[in-house]
Amino acid sequence: MRAAPTILHLDMDAFYASAEQAAKPSLRGKPVVVGGLGMRGVVATASYEARRLGVHSAMPMAQARRLAPNAAYLVPRFALYRTVSDQVMELLGRLSPLVEPLSLDEAFVDLEAGGVADDSASARAIGGQLRTVIRAVTGLSGSVGLAGSKMLAKIASEEAKPDGLLLIEPGTERELLAPMSVRILPGVGPATGDHLRRAGMTLVSHLAEAGEAELVRLLGKAHGVALHRMAQGYDDRPVVAERDAKSVSVEDTFDVDLHDRVRVRTEVERLAGRCVQRLRGAGRSGRTVVLKVRRYDFSTLTRSETLRGPTDDPTVVREAAARLLEAVDTTGGVRLLGVGVTGLADFTQEDLFAQAADAEHAAAEHAAAEHAAAEHAAGESADRAGGPADARDGTVAERAVAEARESEEQLAARRWPAGHDVRHDVHGHGWVQGSGVGRVTVRFEEPWTPPGRVRTFRIDDPQLQPAEPLRLVRDPVDYSSWPASLPKSLSAAGPGEGEASRP
Repeated sequence: MRAAPTILHLDMDAFYASAEQAAKPSLRGKPVVVGGLGMRGVVATASYEARRLGVHSAMPMAQARRLAPNAAYLVPRFALYRTVSDQVMELLGRLSPLVEPLSLDEAFVDLEAGGVADDSASARAIGGQLRTVIRAVTGLSGSVGLAGSKMLAKIASEEAKPDGLLLIEPGTERELLAPMSVRILPGVGPATGDHLRRAGMTLVSHLAEAGEAELVRLLGKAHGVALHRMAQGYDDRPVVAERDAKSVSVEDTFDVDLHDRVRVRTEVERLAGRCVQRLRGAGRSGRTVVLKVRRYDFSTLTRSETLRGPTDDPTVVREAAARLLEAVDTTGGVRLLGVGVTGLADFTQEDLFAQAADAEHAAAEHAAAEHAAAEHAAGESADRAGGPADARDGTVAERAVAEARESEEQLAARRWPAGHDVRHDVHGHGWVQGSGVGRVTVRFEEPWTPPGRVRTFRIDDPQLQPAEPLRLVRDPVDYSSWPASLPKSLSAAGPGEGEASRP
């Protein structure tokens, strides 16, 4: 435990939703929900306006729509979020060599290691400047917690939300924690919290009073000892600059169970491509490909294949995932698919060529088999077409038309996801409000313009194309001299409102 509050925790406020509001003037001050928009989707982030209506992260999207039917529901734009995250992490890196990112919008910083703070006054000053610079550079707000430990710094930032700063003076930890719920402590989730509640322990003070022996009896030695220490405010975990990822994976939950084996394989190949994109984005390669399949009855199967060496080749990963799928029974339907790569390492070129050659050969064989199957199916279809007409032909035709329409709508939703950026040759930059019945509705506005007009186009309009996200701030501030000195354009603003100190 430190004698000065020199560990900083930054948590961006409702990050995804706030970024969407900053990018879309028409959504500012209105409820915004970001996540999977299908009936089985879940909320990734809700704006504070939506939270006041009861919507929160990890909530089923169907429930969110019932609570906030008039909210804007958007598909995540991770390209934008990563860009903003990189800007924020670069700012944190200017404060200290010890920055521990926890996610795109959250990180610990050791201010003492960076030599920018050694007492409460200097820590508070840096925390206030950080909030100001982040807003000037990204257009977004973040909450800052300062304390003598990581646990308390994170608690402080949570208490400071939204858009605030809270400093916890060392020596006041037990007094601060005592009246708080046990759920505030790291490692106490719903199951552990319920177990403690049944034992009569709902507040942190109850844990401190119970003693270490009782907590060990209830939770086991490792968890019990750690929880008793945290209940007394003890946390000596260091800020670790490198948090090495052990795996990279992507997964999708489908609105309707997939029954078509060809469609399932297509989705697996698409997920494999997305997985490799993330793998390459992290500058890594891996040697074990993992397939995850959740079936109609919620049973979940995982299969893995270890390659001869690490790879980041999309063909290799795609073919390995396809081979794994062959060993999985998807009868009855599939509700979730996932593809991951583990055993991460530096890129290895030598084995890759052999793997790619094998994959190319397997792909050729697979293409030949598919071609033969397609010819066979075409022959059967022709035979049926030449047979006597009856009422069933109409049913088959109607079903074919319905499936074609459904496929068209799915393709439209995939090409024009709600909230994503587009550019029109005449109207300029905009974002998708929604699509359906062969149409896509677009609102044309930019982060620095007034709310724009709404127009509707055919989904195949040649003048409308997907676009890259715009930056959120039109004229970024030069912060190259920070933290040695605050840019003049920011110094007058000060650290802003929302600052506090405990006790």
